This record gives sequence, structure tokens and C-alpha cells, in this order.
Amino acid sequence: MIEAFQQCLPAAEKCGVTLGLENHWGLGLTPQGVMRIVNAVDSPWLQVTMDTGNFLKDPYAKLELLAPKTVFVQAKTYFGGGTWYTLELDYGRIAAILRKHAYRGYVSLEFEGRENAATAIPKSLALLRRHFTLGG
Repeated sequence: MIEAFQQCLPAAEKCGVTLGLENHWGLGLTPQGVMRIVNAVDSPWLQVTMDTGNFLKDPYAKLELLAPKTVFVQAKTYFGGGTWYTLELDYGRIAAILRKHAYRGYVSLEFEGRENAATAIPKSLALLRRHFTLGG
């Protein structure tokens, strides 16, 4: 993977695109695995995409390990219970972790609940705005 990223980075740099390695299953299962790759590549053009819902146990300590290199956040919500699993995430705590590391990027909503999207999306956005707005 390290060699593959190194081969992609000249094109990413030429286009002005920062690649984000997401904490996900497989090679991104642990924060240590993600950081091992990002640190080995050692380029500003490969950073971290933080998915708040992909660590099922002790997510806050794991998200803290990713935060210094995070360039994009996917914030999961589970109104109505999750499709595959449900996490009760403390977005105040997650926002504090990101503020501590001077994160200034986007936070995107990734809704994975069973509630009707027409009601769950506005609730999800309100939740995220409450914690991720400037001064929040």
C-alpha cells in the first residue's frame, strides 16, 4: 500500500488533491494501521479521512490518534437505530478532539440509521451544527 500511494502522489500533487486514507475495515481497521501508512508515505498529499463510526470500541482514544493528520471528517448518525450497528457517539467530545488538533476542514454527514431520512437528516445536521460550528 505504501508503494501504491507513493506512485499516486505525484498525480495528486499535480492536481492539487490531498488523498485521505479512511479508518475503515481491512488496512484501516486500527488507527495505528492508518497512521503507519500515512507516516511511512510522509507526504502532505496523503492524510487521514476520519470516519467517526468505524471504531466500534473505545472510539475516542482511536479518533484522537487520527486527529493530527485528519483533513476530512465523515460524521455518522444512527437515528432510528443503525442499519448494521448503532453507536452512541458523543459529538461534543469528538468536536473537542478535533479543535484540540486545530482541525478546520469539512464535516460531512453519513446517515446510517433506519429513521426516515426526511426527519433524520435535519436532526443529524442540527446535532452536528451544534457541536462543529465556530465557537460551539
